[in-house]
Amino acid sequence: MNIKDIRSAVENGETVLGVEFGSTRIKAVLIGKDHTPLASGSFDWENRFENGVWTYHLEDVWTGLQESYRKVSAEVLEKYETPLKTIGAIGFSGMMHGYLPFDKEGQPLAAFRTWRNTITAQAADKLTDLFQFTIPQRWSIAHLYQAILNQEAHVKDITHLTTLAGYVHWKLTGEKVMGIGEASGMFPIDSRTNTYHASMLAQFNDLLKQENMPWKLQDILPTVLVAGQAAGTLTAAGAKLLDPTGQLKAGIPLCPPEGDAGTGMVATNSVGVRTGNVSAGTSVFAMIVLEKALSKLYPEIDMVTTPAGMPVAMVHSNNCTSDLNAWVGLFHEFTVALGAEVNQSRLFETLYQQALEGDPDGGGLLAYNYFSGEHLTHFAEGRPVFVRTPESRFTLANFMRTHLFSSLGALKIGMAILEQEQVKLDQLLGHGGFFKTKGVGQKIMAAAMNVPVTVMESAGEGGAWGIALLGAYMLYKTGSEALDAYLTGKVFAGQKGLTIQPEQRDIDGFNAFMQRYKTGLPIERAAVDFLK
Repeated sequence: MNIKDIRSAVENGETVLGVEFGSTRIKAVLIGKDHTPLASGSFDWENRFENGVWTYHLEDVWTGLQESYRKVSAEVLEKYETPLKTIGAIGFSGMMHGYLPFDKEGQPLAAFRTWRNTITAQAADKLTDLFQFTIPQRWSIAHLYQAILNQEAHVKDITHLTTLAGYVHWKLTGEKVMGIGEASGMFPIDSRTNTYHASMLAQFNDLLKQENMPWKLQDILPTVLVAGQAAGTLTAAGAKLLDPTGQLKAGIPLCPPEGDAGTGMVATNSVGVRTGNVSAGTSVFAMIVLEKALSKLYPEIDMVTTPAGMPVAMVHSNNCTSDLNAWVGLFHEFTVALGAEVNQSRLFETLYQQALEGDPDGGGLLAYNYFSGEHLTHFAEGRPVFVRTPESRFTLANFMRTHLFSSLGALKIGMAILEQEQVKLDQLLGHGGFFKTKGVGQKIMAAAMNVPVTVMESAGEGGAWGIALLGAYMLYKTGSEALDAYLTGKVFAGQKGLTIQPEQRDIDGFNAFMQRYKTGLPIERAAVDFLK
């Protein structure tokens, strides 16, 4: 699109705005009818550990949203000399799961409990046993049932339970709805009916009856919608909340709010069977679209859906790059102390490239990147640990390689189950900060998963672009056009990407590291037990 066409698109509302609330950044992206980004804006934020809970303050949600939108609007005006007054569609995405309960006045009843919390083991275990369906600790239903088991007084007053994306959507439209991918991280979904699993709802309602709760679960959960369905319009109050200047008009249609897993699948064109994507940043998760159901229940594997409702095996690790980033921060402090400060981008690239020079197995070094608990290895708490023997080959290259390996250690334990189930996967598409240094994260991931890993040119756009694409699909799909057909034919046709094949040397090296990783888990256990 040339400047004249873009200006016309902005004026006529032929654009889509996608906003994603990530774990460290809120990002907004405005795209044109050709699906390419026209402007973007972001706001950095961070979770807080308060009163034993990982949380974000809800006022920061609105501060961050308004600032991200303000930057988009300012960039549109600067680049295209046209004020942003209307938009064709808007979509919101966010970190999946967690716990956001509200009363009948719409007031929060508890602090936002994020996906990162590992405080619901009792509830998750009981529900998994009851449903014979894996209920992870981070799922909304686990948080709700744990609050009931804890006899928290607020539970009886809940009239609406939602997630971060659902909360923002609700406040801007008045609609208590949820995209099916996001909903599948609240409560199990029946992919035959594209709504909550009826028999499991009945089972949970029996539990509520025993506890004398004045509501049924279906009364407080959002209504489930699939990709392409309309999900309400921006109210006048919502427009003012998004754009306090009053310039943005009300009445803009919104697509169903989705979780970061679903938008990651869309942004990497991984919504068809035998496709998969891996999102690697603060946390890391792989999403594999299944041809058939798994043979049995696995506590390590979450069953969720694509935004269109297809069943997906999700392997989620709470910890990925936080410890690695902390070490890079330490190296940055060292350059400052030397008076030779190097910018962060160059430092990351240099250190990541060093990892490719290391021994295949990381030289006998061992690290655990557990900033928080890790359900895949059965830790309720985490302690970042680095350890070596006197015989280990302690070099910078091996140090970096080991920490990159460690970032994928827990994920590999979960993915090994899918290998046992003979799940077929043609390739993985990667996105997130782990892949930012060209080729390095991909090469490590390919070795770890023993499958080709592709990073598309558009991978850096991330979930904000993914939810914008879902908004575009709602606007522009033709008839019964399926989501995967729309993405393949209209968004990713002609897209270029870098694909890296796994090399046997690297596969063998990662497997040797993983043997050390699994054998050394008691070291991490001791750190949790004795380092308070």
